[in-house]
Amino acid sequence: MLGAALIGRRKSSVAKGKTFTEEEIKDLRTAFDLLDRDQDGHVTPEELQFMLRNLGIHVRDELIDDLLREASRTGSGLIDETEFLQWVARIQALKDDSNTSSSSSSSNNPAQAADDDLTQDLVAAFRVFDRDGNGYITRDELKSAMDMIGENVTEYQLNEMLELADADKDGRINYEDFQNFFLNNFDALVQPPKK
Repeated sequence: MLGAALIGRRKSSVAKGKTFTEEEIKDLRTAFDLLDRDQDGHVTPEELQFMLRNLGIHVRDELIDDLLREASRTGSGLIDETEFLQWVARIQALKDDSNTSSSSSSSNNPAQAADDDLTQDLVAAFRVFDRDGNGYITRDELKSAMDMIGENVTEYQLNEMLELADADKDGRINYEDFQNFFLNNFDALVQPPKK
């Protein structure tokens, strides 16, 4: 699943991962100690989920299980400090590799770089609205997101937003609907209202 995509697929090309400085290792060990709430030398899925939820990050339990199973040499779903450091190093190496390849391909084309930035921003915004991470923004999630940003919307306005953005009329907004709505209404969204 996602854990395999992040860690396993390119494991051979980044097997050693990133080399950390002594300060980074110290910080990562502190992070491991914070995750390892019972101080038994292993991070469990429950401990990782507890930390993420305290940070306001909601991840499905299945994804947490997959990620830790991928990070564990034994596949047990428990990781020790060494596995944690290796896991973070592989993720960082993948991130660095991804940033290098996207920046080298987009550095030659400023328009492409701007499109990549916009796409990343749209994905991040979609994830804010998609509170349960199921790939759809429901009416309740839309209402919750509007409340969260301090926009008091009426039922009529909520229905109008859903109607405008829900291209396939299934009562929820998928990423494609969200992207199309945003791109088709970009000028109206970024312009201040006329007085």
